[in-house]
Parts: sequence; structure tokens; C-alpha cells
Amino acid sequence: MGKKNRMMKAAIALSAVAVLGISGIANAKAYKPSQHTGHATSAKTKNVILFVGDGMGAAQRDAIRLASTGLSGDLEMNKMPYTGVVHTSSTSVVTDSAAAATAMASGVKTYNGAIGVDANKVSKRTVLEEAKQAGKSTGLVTTSQITDATPAAFGAHVENRSEQSKIAKQYLKNSKVDVLLGGGEDYWYPQGTQGAYKDHPAKDTSEASKGTEGNLVDEAKRLGYQYVSDASGLKKAGGNKLLGLFANEEMFEQREEGQGDQYDPVVSLPEMTKKAISTLSKNKNGFFLMVEEEAIDEMAHENNASQLIKAGRQLDHAVKVAKDYAKKHPDTLVLVLADHDCGGMTVERADDNSDESGDGISKEDGPFQVAGSSAQFVVDWTTSGHTAVDIPLTAIGSGASLFEGTYENTYIHDALLRAMGLKK
Repeated sequence: MGKKNRMMKAAIALSAVAVLGISGIANAKAYKPSQHTGHATSAKTKNVILFVGDGMGAAQRDAIRLASTGLSGDLEMNKMPYTGVVHTSSTSVVTDSAAAATAMASGVKTYNGAIGVDANKVSKRTVLEEAKQAGKSTGLVTTSQITDATPAAFGAHVENRSEQSKIAKQYLKNSKVDVLLGGGEDYWYPQGTQGAYKDHPAKDTSEASKGTEGNLVDEAKRLGYQYVSDASGLKKAGGNKLLGLFANEEMFEQREEGQGDQYDPVVSLPEMTKKAISTLSKNKNGFFLMVEEEAIDEMAHENNASQLIKAGRQLDHAVKVAKDYAKKHPDTLVLVLADHDCGGMTVERADDNSDESGDGISKEDGPFQVAGSSAQFVVDWTTSGHTAVDIPLTAIGSGASLFEGTYENTYIHDALLRAMGLKK
């Protein structure tokens, strides 16, 4: 057997073990969504907090877990009683974030790059829009641009994910999302109009205002949004409608290790999550909130495990914020999943001198310390792109049992509506 064939077989085996290693998934059985009606709870779910670790497959969860809590500890995102396995393909075998998020938000398979439209480019209502129509408050939080693919698919409808200023305008005028927190200030201001973050910063001189829909920050203010641009402003903000833009583009720098890579958002994901929950929970009818950690995916694209782990820890801290809220509000559903895997990543022994992936961007990362022990591990990669492997889902709270088993990503949409009592 050739070296490449050995590497492929090992990667497939390790991926399978990793997926089955998440608590409880080993016993999950494949089923059709229609078989799940028996798990529905008698009470409607009032609040939904959906976490998306972009690009976070099972191996990413394992690396974050080992580095953060050790061999015997576990992540907050794993300490949930209900588990699922999600198929991620779009109309292509390997999805992108836009098609994957559209599947989860609108319940349709579509082409890569599509935001809130089906394969025929027909707009499809999202679970966020359904929640809004039902009288709930809605929110989107991310460490990426707030108009990037994952949040966009929950609150906008465009044929191409690159139309980020159009997405921002739709948030304000169409879906009327109540809380918007993330990066991407450059798409809210027209060229030549600098916002709170300077054009052409030293860290990336290509970043500059490039909006196509006028000054959308001013438009948001006219529509009643309170606008903030830093941690102090976010902490002080009140009211029911909030726009926070905390970077020109993403709230981190995604590059190869040692090449200017950085994960240090000016406002942390847990802080944004806490503020979003406190703002949205003022609505007696409840809320729908999607929270994304984008850096897991972006760092996986760069095969940068150290920054991926750092971002993953912040996601887990944000999950803890949501779980603490759910403990006090048992009519709340908390889910953690990914849109897809990225990097073809696996966790290996640190004392194995063979590096099957070779040199360049795909070389092994590490060694990393296993928390609370002298043991170490390394991370290996097979690609700098997405893969089609299944991803784990974990859930806790009202309606969480709906998410047991193995299913297509489109089922996420159906189950969320069913949990909230909105499914037709």
C-alpha cells in the first residue's frame, strides 16, 4: 500500500472515530425526520440560541477539548444530553458556508454561494424570519463580518454571498433583525467614508470602506438602532435594537502561523453573546439568536491549529453564557453545530515522527499540551479547504430531543420551527 493510500485510510478512520466519539453519538441511529415527531415536547420553545462553529468538525472539537479541558474533562458544548450527526453536502458534494447556512436556515439544498435562495434562485423564508413574524426578537452575532455567509443566510436573500452591502440593507429594511453584532464595518459605509475603524490599516492595507448601498450606519440610526463600535459602547448600550460593528472585516487576522495571524477581537464572542441575550430577552414572546465563531473555519483554511484552538475556547465560553441563561429559563433551546468541516483535520500522537501530509501549509501543527497533564498531541491536515464529512450537533433545553439521530442539514430548519411551534 502506497504512502498516500495509507494516509487516506488513516484519515477516514480517524474522522469516523472522531465523529462517533462525541458523547452519545455512537448510539444514534439514522432515521427520517418524520420519525422524530414522537420526541416533540409538549411545551413550545420560547427562546432559541443556535451556535455555529464555522468549519468545526469532530476533530476540531477534540483538539479544542484536549487543549482546554484535558483527557478527562469536557467542553461546555459537549456537555449536552442530546446529540446528532449532520450531513453537510449542498447541491455539490462539498458545501460552502453560504449553502450550508441556507440549508439550516431555510430548509433547502442550494448551490454554493447562495444566500437564502434555492437552487433556482427563488427566495425562501428563514427560521429567523418566521420567528420575527411570530413576534419574537431576533439577533445575529459573529466574529466575521456581520454580513458574511452564515449570518446572512438567516436574514437575507441574495444570489451571491459577495453582495454584503445588499445583505446589510436587507437586515435593516426587510428581515429587521433586532441585534446585529460583528465585524464588517467596510460594507456599511460607501467608499471614501471612513467609519470607526480606519481605512487601509497597517495590519491589512487592503481594508477600506466599500459599501454599495449608501451610509447604512446612518440609516440604521434613523431606524432606531443604537450603534456601537467598541467594548465600552456595547457594555453601556440599552434599548431593544442594537448594531455593533467592531472591525473593518473579520474580528481577527487569518493567516499562516507566524505570518501576522491573530485572534484577539476587540469585543469577545462571550461578551457579544451575553449582550445579545440580555437585549433580546426583553421581549415577552421570546427570541431567536444565531451566534457564529468564524475563526475556526478561517484558521483551518490556513492550517493554523493554535489560533483555531484559541477561537474554539471562546466559542465554548459563549456556549457557557447561553447554558447559564437556559438554566434559569427552561423554555430555552441551545444548540451547537457546524456548517461543515474544514481542513480534513485529525489529532495524532506527538511522538510519531512521520508527517504523512508533507511540507507546506499542510504540515503538522504542534505539539500542543493536553490540559492538566504532561501528554501532548499534534494536529495534522489533509487540505486547506472544506470537506464533506459529517459534523456533530449537541443540544440542551426545550425541544432538544428533536435533534437526536442522523439527518440532512435541511432538517435543522424543520426541527427549529417544530420546537417553536411554528411548523406548518
